[in-house]
Amino acid sequence: MEDGFVKAESTNLPRINALMVAKFFACNPDFCSAELRNVKTSISGRESYGDDAVGYVQLKRDQNTCIVKCTICPEHKVRSKPYAVSVVVNEAEESVTSVQCHDCPASEGGCKHGVAFLMWLHRRTEDPSCTSVECYWRKSNLAKVGSSIKVLTASEISKRKVRNIIPDNSVLKEFVQSNFQ
Repeated sequence: MEDGFVKAESTNLPRINALMVAKFFACNPDFCSAELRNVKTSISGRESYGDDAVGYVQLKRDQNTCIVKCTICPEHKVRSKPYAVSVVVNEAEESVTSVQCHDCPASEGGCKHGVAFLMWLHRRTEDPSCTSVECYWRKSNLAKVGSSIKVLTASEISKRKVRNIIPDNSVLKEFVQSNFQ
C-alpha cells in the first residue's frame, strides 16, 4: 500500500452517481465518442469483468479530493502483471476529475481499464448500505486463476447477487436541467 493511502472499504469509497459518470465521459477528450463505441471499451464497463478484475483498492483523501487506486488483472493474460489504475474525484463539486491507467499502452487516449474501474466504483456506490463492511484490499478473482484456483468456471463467474435497482429520477431531472439552461 502506498504512503498516505488506506484500504478501501464499502464505507469509505467516494459516491459516484450516473450523472458524474456521464459528465466525465462527455467532457473528457481522452474518451472520445469513437473510443466509447469501441466494443472492447463498452464490454469493459460490464459488471462481470470489473467485479472479477479489480483488486487491491486503496484511497487517499486530501480536503475535497479523493484519489482511489486499484490494480486490474489483464483479461486475457491473467498471470501477467496487473495494471495500476487511478480515479480522482472532487467530492465538493461532485465530479470525476480524471481516470488514468498507468501501465497500459492504450492509456494515452483513455483505455478500457480506466472505464472498468470507474464503472466498478459507480456500482459500489449503488450498493445498498448494510451493517457489514466489505474490504476491497484483496487479490482479484481473475488473478487467482492458476494459483489457488486452477480453473474459473462460467457458473462461478456468474455467482452474483441479483440486485433490485430502485429507479432514481433525480439524476435524470438534474441532467436535463443542466443541459437545457
